[in-house]
Amino acid sequence: MVTELSNYLERMEDLRNQVIGLISDVPEQGLNWRPIGGMDTHITNSLAALTSHVAGAEHFWIAEAIGGWKATRDREAEFATVAGSPEFVLNIYKKTAQETSEVLSKLNETDLNNTRQVRDRIVPVRWCILHVIDHTALHLGHMQITYQLWSGGKSFESPLWMDRLPKK
Repeated sequence: MVTELSNYLERMEDLRNQVIGLISDVPEQGLNWRPIGGMDTHITNSLAALTSHVAGAEHFWIAEAIGGWKATRDREAEFATVAGSPEFVLNIYKKTAQETSEVLSKLNETDLNNTRQVRDRIVPVRWCILHVIDHTALHLGHMQITYQLWSGGKSFESPLWMDRLPKK
């Protein structure tokens, strides 16, 4: 039986696999390239920074906000990430995936109907999960465009929606 939680996990895993597929073979130069560089502020972000950021945001909303884990996120460091290889950021992302699975596997329908205190706001648990999905999808799009710009117009093959849904 497909549950609401398993559906959320499938969506997150699908997005995560697209990010992993996109950056797995990108060399160091491509991982750290920014479409607009040379500025003190980060007007645009590299593939490494975006991967670190989506992992950090997922960690924050799932492990810290929903799971009640100790606050460890350093958002500024995410955007300053420089990677020597895809494995560097992929290890961070895969660790976050394990955290998410651990936290969400302990939730039930009642938990989904609850809220969490996040800074000065009361946030529904479902909203936290859906925000991670929405946020990751947004930045996956940024990553796809960054990849195209870095590669001189080549695009990374993105599977169609029907190919990403499990066959039942």
